[in-house]
Amino acid sequence: MPVHPMWGPYPRLQSDLQSVLQVIESHLQIHDKRIEATIKELVYSGGKLLRPAYTLLCAQIGDASNHDKERSIAVAAALETLHMATLIHDDVIDEADFRHGAPTIHTQQGNQFAIYSGDYLFCVCFTILSKYARTLAHLEFNARSMEKILTGELDQLHARYQIGTSIKDYLARISGKTAQLFAVSCYSGAITSQATRRQTMLAWSMGHYIGMAFQIIDDVLDFKGDFNTVRKPTLADIRQGIYTLPLIYALREQPEKLSPYLNKKADLTDDELMEVLAIVEQTKGIEKSKRLARKYIDKALKSLSKLPDGDYKETLYELTTMLLDRKM
Repeated sequence: MPVHPMWGPYPRLQSDLQSVLQVIESHLQIHDKRIEATIKELVYSGGKLLRPAYTLLCAQIGDASNHDKERSIAVAAALETLHMATLIHDDVIDEADFRHGAPTIHTQQGNQFAIYSGDYLFCVCFTILSKYARTLAHLEFNARSMEKILTGELDQLHARYQIGTSIKDYLARISGKTAQLFAVSCYSGAITSQATRRQTMLAWSMGHYIGMAFQIIDDVLDFKGDFNTVRKPTLADIRQGIYTLPLIYALREQPEKLSPYLNKKADLTDDELMEVLAIVEQTKGIEKSKRLARKYIDKALKSLSKLPDGDYKETLYELTTMLLDRKM
């Protein structure tokens, strides 16, 4: 079962991620074969599997004698199904046409079909966790984390077309929407290794900072990427009324220039979008966003430096620093 080519330099991790996909597929047993086939197509659609990768790496934090590979792979699979479920629902809410370069489920099958598919993946997530979570507290932690993720999504929905969105509002939103799942992925990996309380919290902090940087860079790519690389239309967020960090920085500098455009909401033309982009570039909104992402990466690496030594740390370091330079 192929995984993203980025894992080629890490054969052990590549093999474990293939096992993660196998675990997910083994739990996709639903009477409606159309939904089952659609979800399987999503599973193998070429996602990078970053969150389960962090889970698997953090599962090596504790004493090697406590390493439970089957459990760590299963927990990684559960968290990836949670991620996929939120993506399906997010695509419906955002009316996104593409995911990983392919048409989204709701564009092919309709909103109702997509919502049922996402709901089913939530069920799969907790089916796996109920079997492999090390403690009831771990299961409850994951349930609370899901609530924070969904709250972040709701906050984004309520913030659509809101010109007054502050940097603080934006950071709070992505903390729930994106960073929470990265934090849970790292934390859950550490839990499966029976790491100490201090180590699990360091893993959580590292994951949180990684998730913050990841989302900021993702939002930068919405301004600077191209469809063939990012595999979604550029400036899609502005079209949908989702105002992210580069634009928020620009609004602080040039509100009088940007407001007339943004007040048009969904009626912005392509030419007007290009003019908005020009203002964002002129005010260095993209550069400022990248600098903030760098600060979060530095915080993540500081947490990483305090974890026990091991081969996993080098991979975590390489993977985390690589996020700043990603193109998709």
